[in-house]
Amino acid sequence: MRRVVMKLGSSIVADDRGELRDETLARACDAVAALHADGHEVVVVTSGAIARGIRVMELPARPTAIGELQAASAIGQGKLYRVYDELLRDRGTTSAQVLLTFFDMSARTHYLNARQTLRTLLDWRVVPVINENDTTTTDEISFGDNDFLAAQVAILVSADLLILLTDTDGLFSADPRHYPEAHLLREVTDFESLDDIEIGRTTSPLGSGGMRSKVVAADMATAAGIRTVICNGLRPGALEGLLAGRMEGTDFPPRAARYSSFKLWLKYAKPARGTIVIDAGAARALRESGTSLLPVGVVDVLGRFDAGDAVEIAERRDGEEGLRPALAKGIANYSADELRDVKGLKSDAVRSRLPGGTEEAVHRDYLVVG
Repeated sequence: MRRVVMKLGSSIVADDRGELRDETLARACDAVAALHADGHEVVVVTSGAIARGIRVMELPARPTAIGELQAASAIGQGKLYRVYDELLRDRGTTSAQVLLTFFDMSARTHYLNARQTLRTLLDWRVVPVINENDTTTTDEISFGDNDFLAAQVAILVSADLLILLTDTDGLFSADPRHYPEAHLLREVTDFESLDDIEIGRTTSPLGSGGMRSKVVAADMATAAGIRTVICNGLRPGALEGLLAGRMEGTDFPPRAARYSSFKLWLKYAKPARGTIVIDAGAARALRESGTSLLPVGVVDVLGRFDAGDAVEIAERRDGEEGLRPALAKGIANYSADELRDVKGLKSDAVRSRLPGGTEEAVHRDYLVVG
C-alpha cells in the first residue's frame, strides 16, 4: 500500500436522523492518521453534507427538490468538513477541503486540473477531504452517494487501494434482510458473474447510493488496476483489520487488462451525447481488430452532438429489431448532421462530400470498446 482512497458513505457519517456518528468518524480518522504517519498517502472522500444540513434545519425527511438539496448541502458542508479537520488535526495530520462536481470529471481540462491539485496536496503531505459540490450541481445529486466520485478520485491519483466503507459487511449473494440464506461474497474477480445477483439500490433515508453504485465503482477502479474493498465502516475493528492485512468485506482484485487514464475518463466520466449505429461488419472490426470506425460502417445516427462530443456506438444486425447494447464509446470527429450526410459512404466519397474532413468517424485512439 502506498496511496489509499477511503470513502465514507452517508450511512457511515450520520445516522438515520442526521446525527453525526462521532465514534465512527473518530475511528476512521485514527486509521487515516496512522496510515499517514506510516508514510502512506491518503485521500478521504466523504458523503453526509446533505444529511448534516437536514439535521441542522430539523427537516422531517430528505428533500426531493434539487434547490432544497443544494441548500441543505450548503448548510452542512462546512460543518461536516470542520469535524474532519479537527479530528485529523488532533492526530497530527493536516487536511484540505476539496469540492468537485460532475463537470470537473467530465470536462477534460477540469479533470486534469483536479488531478494536478490533488497530486500537489499529496506531495505536500496533506490529506484531501473530498465531497461533491452539491450546492452548484445542476443535475440530480449525481455521484451515487459519492461512490462514482470515489472511483474517479482513485483513478485521478493512481491509487493502490480504494476502500468503500458502508453499513454492511460487504456484497452478499442476495439482500440478507430478506433472504436469510444469503452469504457474503469474499472476492469478486468476474463482474459478469454478478449478473444473476440481485444487487440492491436501497440506501439509508438520508443517502443516495446503495450497493449497486459500489459495485459499479469497483468495476471502474479495478479496470484501472486499483484493488477495491467494500468494508463495514460501522463495525469496530473491521477497517483496522483490513489495513492490517486481514480479510474483511468483499475484495475486488485489480484486473490485468487495464485502460489508459484517458480511456478510463472517456468510458466512465465523459457523458455521451448521442449514438452511432453501425453494421455487423464494423462491429466485428472494432471488437476483434481494434480499428477506427469509418463512415462506411455507419447505418444510423441518433441524437444531436458536435464534433468532439462523446458518443456511444451500438450495433444493429439485419433482421433484428432495436439495437444491441452499446459496444463502445468514443469521441466523434463529425457532428451528428455531418455524419448523417456521409453515413455508409466509402472514404473517397466522404472526402469529396466534406473536403477537409477526416477519414474516421471515430479514431481508434479516441475509442474504448467494452
